[in-house]
Amino acid sequence: MTEAKNNNGLKVLAGLLGVVLLGTIIYTVSLYQEKKKTETSLTQEKQLVVEDLNSLKSEYDKAILESNATNEELVEARDNISKYIDSVQNMKADISSLSRYRRQVGVLQKEREQLLKQVDSLQKSNTLIAMQRDSTYTELEKQTVFNDSLVVQNTQLADVVEKGSALNLSKFNVDAVRERRSGKLSSTSRARRADKFKVCFTVADNVIAEAGDREFYVEVLDPQGNVLGEGYSETNDDGASITYSKGTSFYYENKSLDVCDFISKPSGDFQEGNYMVNVYDGDLKLLGTSKFTLK
Repeated sequence: MTEAKNNNGLKVLAGLLGVVLLGTIIYTVSLYQEKKKTETSLTQEKQLVVEDLNSLKSEYDKAILESNATNEELVEARDNISKYIDSVQNMKADISSLSRYRRQVGVLQKEREQLLKQVDSLQKSNTLIAMQRDSTYTELEKQTVFNDSLVVQNTQLADVVEKGSALNLSKFNVDAVRERRSGKLSSTSRARRADKFKVCFTVADNVIAEAGDREFYVEVLDPQGNVLGEGYSETNDDGASITYSKGTSFYYENKSLDVCDFISKPSGDFQEGNYMVNVYDGDLKLLGTSKFTLK
């Protein structure tokens, strides 16, 4: 009896172990199937994320091609999406990572909508600007023609004003003088008696001339044609030059002005013969010439 009871106990124990083993096998198979199902689901979800990102990238590529000028913001957004695609493709799929990328796709979609609105607005603005530019160009052509005509008129007017504002002499006189001990000057025609030449001229009034400091140049040529004095040189903007005996400075106030200056004799006496005196303005324009003879 005891042996029969033991056999029955072993059979019960073996049955229980079999049930446990069967349950374990069923549970293990169930876990494996659930894991495979989860992996398949994650792989599909990963592919969907990649497809969404590729779709966004394609839309950016199209927007960049349609844009008349390269938009740096569109290019940067497109390049960022390319980086996201590489990251998703190379990552080990898990629920947390995929959820994060799925949220990022939503953010990128909103960003795309805003950028495309900006591009559309910019394209409309560029179209309007182009129309305004064409209109402005037409007006500029008209204005250019008018300006060219105006420039010609202004140039002609400037020439008239320049000529009209130039100073001129209304009187010009040269006299050889002898200075007495009292300081009084007396005219002489004798070379030995002359101490200096007195050069006097009257600058005519001119209401359109610019008031201010002026300098005229006095050139005295002796009978041999040599310049008396130190022989200073002056050159104007056009490259013309003169050698003169003395510069005479004065302040002009648009009114008639008498100016006198003296040219001292060289070492020794003045030579006998014919002398010529020229007066030039600051631009080296010849204003007057006077001749006289010393005996």
